[in-house]
Amino acid sequence: MVHKVVELDRCQVTVFQGNYSDYAIKKAQLREAQLKQYYNQQREIRHQEEVIAKLKSFNREKSIKRAESREKMLDKIERLEKPMEENTDIHLNLEPRIVSGNDVLSVKQLKKSYPGQELFSDLTFEIKRGERVALIGDNGTGKTTILKIINDMVEADGGTLTLGTNVHIGYYDQEHQVLHMEKTLVEEISDEYPSLTNTQIRNVLAAFLFTGDEVFKRISDLSGGERGRVSLAKLMLSEANFLILDEPTNHLDITSKEILEQALNRYTGTVLFVSHDRYFINKTATRILNLTGQTLINYIGNYDYYLEKCRELTKVYVPGQQEPAQAQTASAGKMDWKRQKEEQARLRKLENERKKTEDTIEQTEQRIAELEEAFADSEIATNSAKLQELHQEYEEKQRELEILYERWEELM
Repeated sequence: MVHKVVELDRCQVTVFQGNYSDYAIKKAQLREAQLKQYYNQQREIRHQEEVIAKLKSFNREKSIKRAESREKMLDKIERLEKPMEENTDIHLNLEPRIVSGNDVLSVKQLKKSYPGQELFSDLTFEIKRGERVALIGDNGTGKTTILKIINDMVEADGGTLTLGTNVHIGYYDQEHQVLHMEKTLVEEISDEYPSLTNTQIRNVLAAFLFTGDEVFKRISDLSGGERGRVSLAKLMLSEANFLILDEPTNHLDITSKEILEQALNRYTGTVLFVSHDRYFINKTATRILNLTGQTLINYIGNYDYYLEKCRELTKVYVPGQQEPAQAQTASAGKMDWKRQKEEQARLRKLENERKKTEDTIEQTEQRIAELEEAFADSEIATNSAKLQELHQEYEEKQRELEILYERWEELM
């Protein structure tokens, strides 16, 4: 709904134009840009320090002056601070209590209709232990209904659904129907897990940012995000080996999403979730089931893989539409490869020239040192013609050395 987002973070206000989705993208881009600027500056500082050290190693008056000049410039650089990492106050550790069998879920010819609407009539799929399966599709296709059927919250019209050996479900529901609105946070946890002490319950809730008297709030008085955190707390305690998640990131802030992503990626059990969050899917899913046209299409991979295969299907079902784009992509790929090879050749050439320039600098400095020794020779000092000849060569070598230094710095 909004056209502008004002973020208050670490005593600083930043204004982002656009809605929340725009903010999330721009915030990530801003963090990435700040990190990139910081690392680029650090790389440049290290590079300048290497150049300064090399100039000093030449151990000539001119090279030392150049090194000192660069040191002064380096001292004037306004050093950027490394951007702080995002707060990770929520520590979510999901781990199953017991290991399930290899076959976690088997669904055959599943059917479900509502008055005036048939959702699906012949869905068949299986889920194996350790998989993280994302169920995607348009709104109204029946994704949440499938999760509720698996969790015995909705009855199917037909078909069979079989859970494997030692499968224990942990359910996270976007509407938080598994929470009891009349209970306090402490009661919600203690009634579900009576073996926990009051201290243990408080520690769990504190991990999800509920401290002090907040633990005595009623569920009905919590915001959507707070209820989401309570549901995640219960999920953590469940020690289930098959997590069923319905839009788990809907009410979570960016930091909480990242923590959930990390927890799911470390989780050794099995996950089936519905989400419209492409980034979350891409970070967590190992397989995607796309519910479309009352059927499921299976993609073994993350969201990027799904998009790649979708393009292939488009080519099959809409011949000719994708071919020009693919031809253009292939052509662009050839151009990129050609440019890459040209750039590599250019860099090799510059590197060879730099090494040759360093060798020439050393030879020129050596010759200048020889000439300086010759000036001190008593025989040459009394030979005006020879002295003039050597002095002329000395000045030429000094000019050459100046040009060589300039070229070397350019090459560096």
